[in-house]
Amino acid sequence: MPDTSDDRIPPPPVIAGLLLAAGGGRRLGGRPKALLTHRGRPLVEHGARALREGGCGPVHVVLGAAAWEVRSRAELPGCVLVDNPRWTDGMGSSLRAGLTSLAGTAAEAVVVLLVDQPGIGAAAVARVVAAYRATDSLVAASYDGSRGHPVLFGARRWAEIAADAEGDRGARAYLRAHESEIARVECGDVARAYDIDTEEDLSHLE
Repeated sequence: MPDTSDDRIPPPPVIAGLLLAAGGGRRLGGRPKALLTHRGRPLVEHGARALREGGCGPVHVVLGAAAWEVRSRAELPGCVLVDNPRWTDGMGSSLRAGLTSLAGTAAEAVVVLLVDQPGIGAAAVARVVAAYRATDSLVAASYDGSRGHPVLFGARRWAEIAADAEGDRGARAYLRAHESEIARVECGDVARAYDIDTEEDLSHLE
């Protein structure tokens, strides 16, 4: 008799990418971080590419400062662009806007990356994606033992994270409260977790 058992391999989980790129660069003389030039292109393109090549899709990009200029200058094929009119309220508002834009999609989790960390590329994103286990997963990249980005949030956690995201802290308080539940993935050998926050930090850009 023929084997009627269903041995099809289940489809891989849908892991979305979320790039927070709304900052106005207050300590950079008001230059929006998304438009800083890195390797000849706007910085926002590098973050979106890292998420896409690291295994995330769809990729949503939250814009704020100079959103119209980012839309006209940056090449972000296949990305969903999300405007955050409250970007001056801080990173928390951008995280909420991004998670809201993903609600109702097929995504089982989201990997969050910050636009001002160009030293973090696809290799680190892929490691965090590979650590996904279920819709309540909580995963963070680690650099020599210190927790950093990117961070993965299972979809079951989104509502609670969004409710807790205020000001510039983003998901910081939530992560601190759930520290024991976080799966850490060492990425110090494939990424550098510096931020572009001040004029001195611009030396990291190529």
